[in-house]
Amino acid sequence: MSAAPPVQPAPTLTQAQIDKAVTRLDGVIRDAMAKTGVPGLSVAVVHKNRTLYLKGYGVRRAGDPQPVSPDTVFQLASVSKPLASTVVAGVVGAKTVAWDDPVIKHDPGFALKDPWVTRHVTLADLFAHRSGLPDHAGDLLEDLGYARPYILGHLRYEPLAPFRVSYAYTNFGLTAAADAVAKARGVTWEELSAQVLYRPLGMRSTSSLFSAYANAPDRAFLHVKVDGRWEARYTRDPQAQSPAGGASSTARDLISWMRLQLGNGTFDGRPVIDPAALGQTHQPQIVSILPMSPSGAAKFYGLGWNVNYDQLGRLRLNHSGGFDLGAATTVTLLPTEGLGIVVLTNGEPVGLPEVVAETFFDIAQHGRQTVDWLTFVGGLFKSLDQAGRSTIDYARPPENGRPARADDVYTATYDNPYYGPTQITSSGRGGLVMRLGPKGMTFPLRHYDGDTFSYATQGENAVGLSGVRFVVRAGRATAVTVEHLNQNGLGTFTRHP
Repeated sequence: MSAAPPVQPAPTLTQAQIDKAVTRLDGVIRDAMAKTGVPGLSVAVVHKNRTLYLKGYGVRRAGDPQPVSPDTVFQLASVSKPLASTVVAGVVGAKTVAWDDPVIKHDPGFALKDPWVTRHVTLADLFAHRSGLPDHAGDLLEDLGYARPYILGHLRYEPLAPFRVSYAYTNFGLTAAADAVAKARGVTWEELSAQVLYRPLGMRSTSSLFSAYANAPDRAFLHVKVDGRWEARYTRDPQAQSPAGGASSTARDLISWMRLQLGNGTFDGRPVIDPAALGQTHQPQIVSILPMSPSGAAKFYGLGWNVNYDQLGRLRLNHSGGFDLGAATTVTLLPTEGLGIVVLTNGEPVGLPEVVAETFFDIAQHGRQTVDWLTFVGGLFKSLDQAGRSTIDYARPPENGRPARADDVYTATYDNPYYGPTQITSSGRGGLVMRLGPKGMTFPLRHYDGDTFSYATQGENAVGLSGVRFVVRAGRATAVTVEHLNQNGLGTFTRHP
């Protein structure tokens, strides 16, 4: 593990400064919601073991008057990660596992592509995203409907970057580590998180089971923006990656967790999580963002937390979460000040939670908003929205494009060791259909040019239209490469004899 963290300065914020930021919070939230249009939000602020603010805004579902309250259940997305590292810290404190244990010590079936890395990769390596797995490894398998065992069992096909040198954010790497910890305790992850954290803190509306969220009578629906209107269009079941993105909770429940974090593992005067094991999650483990200029600062990732230090040298713990299918969340803690905020929303990521949190801390520190956070953060999210999209506009085939061959040239079953088989069949209406995944998800193919087609991607990682390119030899297709699935070179399917 890393060396001891820097010595922290004394608190600098006065109660009057914090109170001023709290009194301004209502106006900040209403203004940001009005400008973004996000339907609902719930927020909580804690300071020195006291709740300073707890309120819900807007509605649970667009077009429905039922309001968001402090007890409305939201999907947390990646705010699940620091919750998960808190759970593992509890198991570490009980001496069942250690952060530096190799994953295979508790899950002998776990493997990555390099046997040496398989033998040495630790729980901490996976929680810090420094295993060498590529960015978001396994997520596309989840989009196709594969469950956790299949996805974790197929991480061994992913190409690896240099071990403990490269940072790449992976939901299923972290999930693999959490799953191994649960195996060490002889329970599921979902039960472990309840045993170690949710029940001891009285977090009655918090769960790592998607079904708990889906069945909650007071829950926030997911929303996306369609033609300028927010709509509750999708359901997002993240059970496969539960430790990394599948928890759900309320602003009220998360107050208890923030108090535990700020109290070094103590809650209501009683020890719950070992402070040394929890403290390790707050230490930098790897550089996540290199400085962009000589005057810039590097950013770090700890164990389930973004771990950074502000201009005053204060430790700042943060994590955001987002589902492109309709949720966005954030939590930020300043342990030196005993101050924390959590913001939960039911709209796709447009920066609203981060705007509220950053504006709150800005006002607390400077007495006023020094940055137009909505413009700044909103711009960052707009640029992220373009990531992964094809450079080819498949909606516009070339004017002098080549025709497709007869359907039976392409129709066949094609094998792939990572994604499983795909069946290319004729729709019977003059077109081809691609079937993928364990549930046989269907994707109509539209012709683009020659032996190249396109399809509309689906799921959390959808990127619009993406290409499907056949290799034809001796009058029949022998292979097909699915562009969206080929990000790590794993997207070529070979015709089954």
